[in-house]
Amino acid sequence: MTPRRLILIFLALLAVAPLVLPPFYVTLLNYIGLYAMVALGLVLLTGVGGLTSFGQAAFVGLGAYTTAILTTQGDTLPAWMAWLGASPWITLLVGLAITLVVAWLLGAITLSLSGHFLPLGTIAWGLSLYYAFGSVDGFGGHTGLPNIPVISFFGIALNTGERIFYLIWAFMLLALWSTQNLLDSREGRAIRALKGGRIMAESMGVNTARARVIIFLVAALQASASGWLYAHMQRFVNPQPFGLQMGIEYLFMAVIGGAGHVWGAIVGAGLFTLLKQWLQDWLPRLLGQTGNFEIIVFGFGMVLLLHRARGGLWPLIARWVPVRRAPRAIDSTAPPLPAKPMPTRGDVVLQADRITRKFGGLVANNDMSLDVHAGEILALIGPNGAGKSTFFNQLSGVDTPTSGSVVFLGREVTGLGARHIARMGLSRTFQHVRLLGKMSVLENVAIGAHLRGHKGILSSAWRLDRSEEAQLLACAAQHIERVGLGAHMHDEAGSLSLGQQRILEIARALTSDPAVLLLDEPAAGLRYLEKQALAQLLRRLKDEGMAILLVEHDMEFVMGLVDRIVVMDFGEKIAEGLPAEIRENPAVLDAYLGGVD
Repeated sequence: MTPRRLILIFLALLAVAPLVLPPFYVTLLNYIGLYAMVALGLVLLTGVGGLTSFGQAAFVGLGAYTTAILTTQGDTLPAWMAWLGASPWITLLVGLAITLVVAWLLGAITLSLSGHFLPLGTIAWGLSLYYAFGSVDGFGGHTGLPNIPVISFFGIALNTGERIFYLIWAFMLLALWSTQNLLDSREGRAIRALKGGRIMAESMGVNTARARVIIFLVAALQASASGWLYAHMQRFVNPQPFGLQMGIEYLFMAVIGGAGHVWGAIVGAGLFTLLKQWLQDWLPRLLGQTGNFEIIVFGFGMVLLLHRARGGLWPLIARWVPVRRAPRAIDSTAPPLPAKPMPTRGDVVLQADRITRKFGGLVANNDMSLDVHAGEILALIGPNGAGKSTFFNQLSGVDTPTSGSVVFLGREVTGLGARHIARMGLSRTFQHVRLLGKMSVLENVAIGAHLRGHKGILSSAWRLDRSEEAQLLACAAQHIERVGLGAHMHDEAGSLSLGQQRILEIARALTSDPAVLLLDEPAAGLRYLEKQALAQLLRRLKDEGMAILLVEHDMEFVMGLVDRIVVMDFGEKIAEGLPAEIRENPAVLDAYLGGVD
């Protein structure tokens, strides 16, 4: 069975549900749709992006209160605003606009936080908005605002649960479709790199701060749309559904269903809503007294779930369903991406001048200088702890030198940041492999082409980026084949051996079309024939005019490959020259090589 067929079955069941189910269960399905929209935003925000938010219920309240106030109190508004309440469809747009502004302001304050401070920040503004709903004059206090008009759709009043059902689920499915499209795109790969891969993503040209803001705004807008639907379904709002407890329940829904999976939002919202209803009905009868006993059950259930199925229920369901997934199609006819011209062979393309990096009293790099020329392979060697990887971080913008300067392609780039330097034409691999293990080899390599695309969030969500996406994937596939990993193109990157993962990183770096390539221990973990293939690849890149700076401990590999060598020890340069000169240098023999012939 294919995923398309399963989706068609799901849509058919949704279509007939209001026709065959009692009104009570239709109402439950309406709530599941509303809750799933908010949980879907949390899947994007928390499960994919790694940003925990307890305040999504407040954004639901923004959408609900905006339409409630505009449609019920239009006569009390200034004349220039009264027209905004003429139709619920206008109030939807107004609510989304207000939510966008508020979310952007809150995001500017909150998203700069990290660790446990971020969720604490969302709790703070979530509580602030909740109390504002109950305290501001004109919001109806805790009594609420009644008499909210029904939504009309082409003259049909959606005044019953059965009628508004289709609108709620149309919104939900549209949100699901656009979110899935977003994740399956250039922007989506950037978003998926936020959780555990921010340094790598910045080094590939991804603006991770922008990506964090994007998912925060998308999650807020989906919650606001859910609040608009809720207000017109209930025709009454008060602050109670928009407090911190509901924010926690939304997060529970996302985690139960599978915080990293868009379909998990529906599973989590459905299971949570049904269980809560059944527990509220049965536990008082069973225990002989009333109370919020369902919260106790959910608390223990959540702990058990986090122990037994941390990824949520959707991955378990997906294993049981016999779904055949076709591998990602590569359009071999897609036009090639534009390539930057290589610098003139022999020109200095990267220059480090007296770089010093101190961490408190520790001096990791001290007065380090070197030049890298177009069309050459330069090796940076030295014993473990010599400061080579730290020096790489200074060159690539991952870190900023305490003093000294870095000049790339004639421009001072000291402290400019990895993303900006990557856009100029520098790419790198890492000493400790930085891949997204659950993403395919193809998707990992395509992250390297991020800076070569330009389609934004709306194009991605509405599938207007398909031609560019075909080019990016074709480019990624080309470099995967080039490094010899074509047989693993659709495998999960985490399933590869360490040596293959290092080669994958090289393919990702090449996909960015660099003029300078920094390779941190590229031969580590490779077998003899794999090293020979890597050496051949690097020689071809050199012949094309690319400058390559590599850190490596395999002296046999280095001596037979590179044009020049720089040797570091205790953060300082102790030698520089041709391989034959370095082989005989007394300082190098004493510090590192130990008499290698």
